[in-house]
Amino acid sequence: MSTGVDKPIQKGWISVELHEVINNRRSVRSYTDTNVDKAIIERLLNSAIQAPSAMNSQPWAYAVIQDVTLLKEYSDRSKHFLLSLLDQVPQLNKYKAAFENPEFNIFYNAQSLIIIFAKSKDLHSNEDCCLAAQNLMLTAHSLTLGTCWIGFARPFLNLPEVKEELNIPIAYEAIAPIIVGYPQVNPPAVPRKAPEILFWK
Repeated sequence: MSTGVDKPIQKGWISVELHEVINNRRSVRSYTDTNVDKAIIERLLNSAIQAPSAMNSQPWAYAVIQDVTLLKEYSDRSKHFLLSLLDQVPQLNKYKAAFENPEFNIFYNAQSLIIIFAKSKDLHSNEDCCLAAQNLMLTAHSLTLGTCWIGFARPFLNLPEVKEELNIPIAYEAIAPIIVGYPQVNPPAVPRKAPEILFWK
């Protein structure tokens, strides 16, 4: 007897739909100027909080910035701050030209930024927030949205003065700054290396 609910075709132990979302999601660095509706952002956040966490601690908190003027300001300030770190973090030197380029926006002109914060320094808080981030990015891809994790933004977002500007508690740590928007182009699939299996006993 039909329940009236369409069930996904199964491919092994994983639905075709989920399999395609996992395999086709890519980081997007080119966006249209179409805003992402609040209801869609809320849907992404509701997916994020379904992630597992150690002892069900749910150590995450979220901030959303959809003010493109503020995002541009934070991009410029982030670049300036990263340039000040070149002597301390030599690995950043290969990005020096990009940081000095006034046209380079570290948020790639996306219309929305979602920041996942760890509320505590508990042993597994950072990993838990990363699990929430993956849920969010996979859900976004399933909704034809693009995402990209902006690691360049983390040092700036964790500055005390920036947390004060955004009314973020000083103890909270920005873990995953993720831009969200509608892609101008969908990046092609990038070949992945086969799993490196150290042992199988």
